[in-house]
Amino acid sequence: MSKEFSVVGPKIYATIRTGIPILGDIKITETIIVSWIVMLIITALCIFLTWDLKVENISKRQAFAEMLVEMGNNFVRNNTGSTKFDKLIPFVSALFITSVVSNLISLIGLRSPTADLSTEAAWATVVFIMITATKIKTNGLGGYLKGFTTPIAVMTPFNILSELATPVSMACRHFGNILSGVVIDGLIYWALGLASSALLGLIPGAVGGFLSKIPVLGVGLPAITGVYFDWFSGCMQAFIFCMLTIMYIANAAEEG
Repeated sequence: MSKEFSVVGPKIYATIRTGIPILGDIKITETIIVSWIVMLIITALCIFLTWDLKVENISKRQAFAEMLVEMGNNFVRNNTGSTKFDKLIPFVSALFITSVVSNLISLIGLRSPTADLSTEAAWATVVFIMITATKIKTNGLGGYLKGFTTPIAVMTPFNILSELATPVSMACRHFGNILSGVVIDGLIYWALGLASSALLGLIPGAVGGFLSKIPVLGVGLPAITGVYFDWFSGCMQAFIFCMLTIMYIANAAEEG
Protein backbone atom coordinates (compact mmCIF):
# COMPACT_ATOMS: atom_id res chain seq x y z
CA MET A 1 0.00 0.00 0.00
CA SER A 2 1.46 3.34 -1.03
CA LYS A 3 2.17 5.76 1.82
CA GLU A 4 1.65 8.75 -0.46
CA PHE A 5 -1.66 10.06 -1.76
CA SER A 6 -1.87 11.87 -5.06
CA VAL A 7 -4.58 13.14 -7.37
CA VAL A 8 -3.84 13.16 -11.08
CA GLY A 9 -5.76 14.45 -14.05
CA PRO A 10 -7.33 12.34 -16.79
CA LYS A 11 -5.03 9.95 -18.62
CA ILE A 12 -3.94 10.77 -22.17
CA TYR A 13 -4.38 7.71 -24.39
CA ALA A 14 -3.32 9.17 -27.73
CA THR A 15 -2.18 12.40 -29.35
CA ILE A 16 -3.14 13.37 -32.90
CA ARG A 17 -0.60 15.65 -34.55
CA THR A 18 -2.50 18.19 -36.67
CA GLY A 19 0.47 20.26 -37.83
CA ILE A 20 -1.68 23.39 -37.44
CA PRO A 21 -0.07 25.87 -35.01
CA ILE A 22 -3.34 27.54 -34.04
CA LEU A 23 -5.20 24.27 -33.50
CA GLY A 24 -2.33 22.42 -31.87
CA ASP A 25 -2.34 18.71 -31.10
CA ILE A 26 -5.57 16.86 -30.36
CA LYS A 27 -5.29 14.72 -27.25
CA ILE A 28 -7.58 11.75 -26.73
CA THR A 29 -8.02 11.82 -22.96
CA GLU A 30 -9.81 9.67 -20.44
CA THR A 31 -12.47 12.39 -20.19
CA ILE A 32 -13.27 12.12 -23.91
CA ILE A 33 -13.45 8.31 -23.83
CA VAL A 34 -15.74 8.21 -20.78
CA SER A 35 -17.88 11.04 -22.19
CA TRP A 36 -18.54 8.91 -25.28
CA ILE A 37 -19.41 5.97 -23.01
CA VAL A 38 -21.87 8.24 -21.18
CA MET A 39 -23.46 9.28 -24.49
CA LEU A 40 -23.74 5.63 -25.57
CA ILE A 41 -25.42 4.72 -22.27
CA ILE A 42 -27.92 7.57 -22.61
CA THR A 43 -28.61 6.72 -26.26
CA ALA A 44 -29.21 3.06 -25.42
CA LEU A 45 -31.49 4.08 -22.55
CA CYS A 46 -33.51 6.38 -24.82
CA ILE A 47 -33.89 3.65 -27.46
CA PHE A 48 -34.97 1.16 -24.81
CA LEU A 49 -37.54 3.47 -23.21
CA THR A 50 -39.06 4.67 -26.50
CA TRP A 51 -39.24 1.32 -28.27
CA ASP A 52 -42.69 0.16 -29.39
CA LEU A 53 -44.70 3.05 -27.94
CA LYS A 54 -48.48 2.64 -27.75
CA VAL A 55 -51.50 4.87 -27.18
CA GLU A 56 -53.42 2.32 -25.13
CA ASN A 57 -52.39 -0.52 -22.84
CA ILE A 58 -48.94 0.97 -22.39
CA SER A 59 -46.14 -0.99 -20.76
CA LYS A 60 -44.41 -0.13 -17.49
CA ARG A 61 -41.38 0.87 -19.57
CA GLN A 62 -43.43 3.40 -21.52
CA ALA A 63 -45.10 4.65 -18.33
CA PHE A 64 -41.66 5.26 -16.84
CA ALA A 65 -40.56 7.12 -19.99
CA GLU A 66 -43.68 9.29 -19.89
CA MET A 67 -43.05 10.01 -16.22
CA LEU A 68 -39.54 11.23 -17.06
CA VAL A 69 -40.90 13.49 -19.80
CA GLU A 70 -43.49 14.90 -17.41
CA MET A 71 -40.79 15.55 -14.80
CA GLY A 72 -38.75 17.46 -17.40
CA ASN A 73 -41.77 19.52 -18.37
CA ASN A 74 -42.62 20.36 -14.76
CA PHE A 75 -39.00 21.17 -13.90
CA VAL A 76 -38.75 23.86 -16.57
CA ARG A 77 -42.27 25.22 -16.14
CA ASN A 78 -42.10 25.39 -12.34
CA ASN A 79 -38.82 27.31 -12.45
CA THR A 80 -39.98 29.76 -15.13
CA GLY A 81 -43.61 30.08 -14.13
CA SER A 82 -44.90 29.76 -17.69
CA THR A 83 -44.98 27.55 -20.75
CA LYS A 84 -43.26 30.01 -23.10
CA PHE A 85 -39.89 28.45 -22.24
CA ASP A 86 -40.95 24.93 -23.22
CA LYS A 87 -38.36 25.06 -26.00
CA LEU A 88 -35.73 24.68 -23.26
CA ILE A 89 -37.14 21.34 -22.08
CA PRO A 90 -35.18 19.08 -24.50
CA PHE A 91 -31.91 20.93 -23.85
CA VAL A 92 -32.29 21.04 -20.07
CA SER A 93 -33.40 17.39 -19.93
CA ALA A 94 -30.41 16.28 -22.01
CA LEU A 95 -28.08 18.39 -19.87
CA PHE A 96 -29.50 16.96 -16.66
CA ILE A 97 -29.29 13.29 -17.65
CA THR A 98 -25.80 13.79 -19.07
CA SER A 99 -24.65 15.41 -15.85
CA VAL A 100 -26.23 12.72 -13.66
CA VAL A 101 -24.78 9.79 -15.64
CA SER A 102 -21.38 11.51 -15.84
CA ASN A 103 -21.37 12.04 -12.08
CA LEU A 104 -22.53 8.52 -11.21
CA ILE A 105 -20.36 6.63 -13.68
CA SER A 106 -17.57 6.71 -11.11
CA LEU A 107 -19.56 4.04 -9.23
CA ILE A 108 -18.42 1.45 -11.80
CA GLY A 109 -14.77 2.48 -11.53
CA LEU A 110 -14.55 4.97 -14.41
CA ARG A 111 -13.28 8.49 -13.91
CA SER A 112 -16.17 10.93 -13.96
CA PRO A 113 -15.97 13.38 -16.92
CA THR A 114 -17.29 16.07 -14.58
CA ALA A 115 -14.10 15.74 -12.52
CA ASP A 116 -12.44 17.52 -15.47
CA LEU A 117 -13.09 21.27 -15.61
CA SER A 118 -13.14 21.22 -19.41
CA THR A 119 -16.46 19.34 -19.33
CA GLU A 120 -18.27 21.89 -17.18
CA ALA A 121 -16.56 24.73 -19.06
CA ALA A 122 -18.02 23.43 -22.33
CA TRP A 123 -21.50 23.17 -20.81
CA ALA A 124 -21.26 26.62 -19.26
CA THR A 125 -20.06 28.12 -22.56
CA VAL A 126 -23.12 26.74 -24.37
CA VAL A 127 -25.40 28.11 -21.65
CA PHE A 128 -23.64 31.49 -21.78
CA ILE A 129 -24.18 31.67 -25.56
CA MET A 130 -27.87 30.90 -25.04
CA ILE A 131 -28.16 33.58 -22.34
CA THR A 132 -26.44 36.16 -24.54
CA ALA A 133 -28.56 35.23 -27.57
CA THR A 134 -31.72 35.59 -25.47
CA LYS A 135 -30.66 39.03 -24.24
CA ILE A 136 -29.88 40.22 -27.78
CA LYS A 137 -33.19 38.83 -29.04
CA THR A 138 -35.07 40.61 -26.24
CA ASN A 139 -33.31 43.97 -26.27
CA GLY A 140 -31.63 44.08 -29.67
CA LEU A 141 -27.87 44.29 -30.12
CA GLY A 142 -27.81 48.01 -29.28
CA GLY A 143 -29.85 47.52 -26.14
CA TYR A 144 -27.67 44.63 -25.06
CA LEU A 145 -24.46 46.63 -25.46
CA LYS A 146 -26.06 49.66 -23.79
CA GLY A 147 -26.85 47.51 -20.78
CA PHE A 148 -23.14 47.37 -19.94
CA THR A 149 -23.13 51.13 -19.36
CA THR A 150 -25.91 51.14 -16.77
CA PRO A 151 -26.36 52.73 -14.32
CA ILE A 152 -23.37 54.85 -15.39
CA ALA A 153 -20.68 54.41 -18.05
CA VAL A 154 -17.91 54.01 -15.47
CA MET A 155 -19.51 50.69 -14.44
CA THR A 156 -18.90 49.17 -17.89
CA PRO A 157 -15.76 47.14 -16.94
CA PHE A 158 -17.51 45.75 -13.86
CA ASN A 159 -20.63 44.87 -15.83
CA ILE A 160 -18.50 43.01 -18.38
CA LEU A 161 -16.74 41.09 -15.61
CA SER A 162 -20.09 40.30 -14.03
CA GLU A 163 -21.34 38.96 -17.36
CA LEU A 164 -18.27 36.75 -17.84
CA ALA A 165 -18.46 35.55 -14.24
CA THR A 166 -21.71 33.70 -14.96
CA PRO A 167 -20.25 30.77 -16.96
CA VAL A 168 -17.12 30.71 -14.79
CA SER A 169 -19.12 30.40 -11.57
CA MET A 170 -21.43 27.74 -13.04
CA ALA A 171 -18.53 25.64 -14.29
CA CYS A 172 -16.38 25.96 -11.18
CA ARG A 173 -19.26 25.27 -8.78
CA HIS A 174 -20.14 21.98 -10.46
CA PHE A 175 -16.51 20.97 -11.02
CA GLY A 176 -15.40 21.85 -7.49
CA ASN A 177 -18.10 19.79 -5.82
CA ILE A 178 -17.55 16.72 -7.99
CA LEU A 179 -13.75 16.87 -7.72
CA SER A 180 -13.91 17.35 -3.96
CA GLY A 181 -15.99 14.17 -3.72
CA VAL A 182 -13.44 12.29 -5.82
CA VAL A 183 -10.59 13.54 -3.61
CA ILE A 184 -12.39 12.77 -0.34
CA ASP A 185 -13.33 9.27 -1.52
CA GLY A 186 -9.70 8.73 -2.56
CA LEU A 187 -8.45 9.92 0.81
CA ILE A 188 -10.82 7.57 2.64
CA TYR A 189 -9.73 4.56 0.57
CA TRP A 190 -6.06 5.51 1.04
CA ALA A 191 -6.34 6.08 4.81
CA LEU A 192 -8.29 2.86 5.41
CA GLY A 193 -5.79 0.97 3.25
CA LEU A 194 -2.90 2.25 5.39
CA ALA A 195 -4.77 1.43 8.60
CA SER A 196 -5.57 -2.06 7.33
CA SER A 197 -1.96 -2.64 6.31
CA ALA A 198 -0.66 -1.46 9.69
CA LEU A 199 -3.20 -3.49 11.69
CA LEU A 200 -2.85 -6.77 9.82
CA GLY A 201 0.90 -6.26 9.60
CA LEU A 202 1.06 -6.87 13.34
CA ILE A 203 0.34 -10.54 12.66
CA PRO A 204 3.72 -12.30 12.65
CA GLY A 205 5.08 -14.38 9.83
CA ALA A 206 4.17 -14.76 6.19
CA VAL A 207 0.46 -14.73 7.01
CA GLY A 208 0.70 -11.20 8.34
CA GLY A 209 2.73 -10.09 5.35
CA PHE A 210 0.09 -11.49 2.98
CA LEU A 211 -2.92 -10.10 4.87
CA SER A 212 -1.36 -6.66 5.19
CA LYS A 213 -1.69 -6.26 1.43
CA ILE A 214 -5.49 -6.72 1.60
CA PRO A 215 -7.40 -3.47 2.41
CA VAL A 216 -9.91 -5.18 4.69
CA LEU A 217 -10.95 -1.95 6.42
CA GLY A 218 -11.72 -0.43 3.03
CA VAL A 219 -14.91 -2.52 2.84
CA GLY A 220 -18.09 -0.85 4.09
CA LEU A 221 -17.28 2.74 5.06
CA PRO A 222 -16.40 3.98 1.54
CA ALA A 223 -19.74 2.62 0.34
CA ILE A 224 -21.55 4.65 2.99
CA THR A 225 -19.72 7.87 2.16
CA GLY A 226 -20.24 7.13 -1.53
CA VAL A 227 -24.00 7.43 -1.01
CA TYR A 228 -23.45 11.14 -0.38
CA PHE A 229 -20.43 12.00 -2.53
CA ASP A 230 -21.56 9.95 -5.55
CA TRP A 231 -25.33 9.63 -5.45
CA PHE A 232 -26.66 12.61 -3.52
CA SER A 233 -24.00 15.18 -4.43
CA GLY A 234 -23.88 14.05 -8.07
CA CYS A 235 -27.65 14.37 -8.55
CA MET A 236 -27.78 17.60 -6.58
CA GLN A 237 -25.08 19.28 -8.67
CA ALA A 238 -26.87 18.27 -11.87
CA PHE A 239 -30.09 19.73 -10.47
CA ILE A 240 -28.42 23.01 -9.45
CA PHE A 241 -26.62 23.44 -12.78
CA CYS A 242 -29.84 22.90 -14.76
CA MET A 243 -31.89 25.11 -12.46
CA LEU A 244 -29.38 27.96 -12.86
CA THR A 245 -29.47 27.44 -16.62
CA ILE A 246 -33.23 27.86 -16.69
CA MET A 247 -33.26 30.86 -14.36
CA TYR A 248 -30.48 32.72 -16.18
CA ILE A 249 -32.16 32.26 -19.57
CA ALA A 250 -35.60 33.14 -18.18
CA ASN A 251 -34.21 36.28 -16.51
CA ALA A 252 -32.46 37.25 -19.75
CA ALA A 253 -35.79 37.03 -21.57
CA GLU A 254 -37.47 39.24 -18.97
CA GLU A 255 -34.81 41.97 -18.87
CA GLY A 256 -36.45 43.83 -21.73
